Amino acid sequence: MQESVPSAGRARSRLSPDERRRQLVGIGLRRLVERPIQDLPIDEVAAEAGISRGLLFHYFPTKNDFYAAVVAAAGRRVLRTIAPDDGVSGDAALEQLLHRYVEQIGRRRESYLALVHGRGPVGGDEDLALGLRMAVARLVASALELPEAQAPVVHGWVAYVEDRALQWSEAAPQRRTPSSELVEHCSEALRALLALR
Repeated sequence: MQESVPSAGRARSRLSPDERRRQLVGIGLRRLVERPIQDLPIDEVAAEAGISRGLLFHYFPTKNDFYAAVVAAAGRRVLRTIAPDDGVSGDAALEQLLHRYVEQIGRRRESYLALVHGRGPVGGDEDLALGLRMAVARLVASALELPEAQAPVVHGWVAYVEDRALQWSEAAPQRRTPSSELVEHCSEALRALLALR
């Protein structure tokens, strides 16, 4: 089923259900930069898409389903942004990933906080934070070719890196240590943790 979309000054266009879902999630992603997911008004999203609130629920059966789709897309976006380049592995991959993760949090601090520390209907802040940290930990473990037994260590370390990056990004830019120093410190912290038996 395709439906019409009113747009200013243009003829109405029809979007497929998949295109409409992508559009709605895209609107949610843009709004997530401004506020936590639980504060995202469904009516505003529907209005921006040029559809009714009821039609939005045709694509996402509940508000929580819509919020979950937006949060999942935001998490995928973070992971794509911080992933090391293809063909890079080992310490070089770790350095790329760490640098990108720290810079991502620094550039998008408020939206990152809204993503992982928002409270509300999408499982609460712990589920969001834990899910993203676990995905980042998997990226690190894969880049370093670590055994599965090291997964809890890497997951805990990611929480540490996230906290350090959030503290770093909160400081005024002129008072921050260079991000390269933070990356080096976090890299050394991981090596020290992995050396523990």
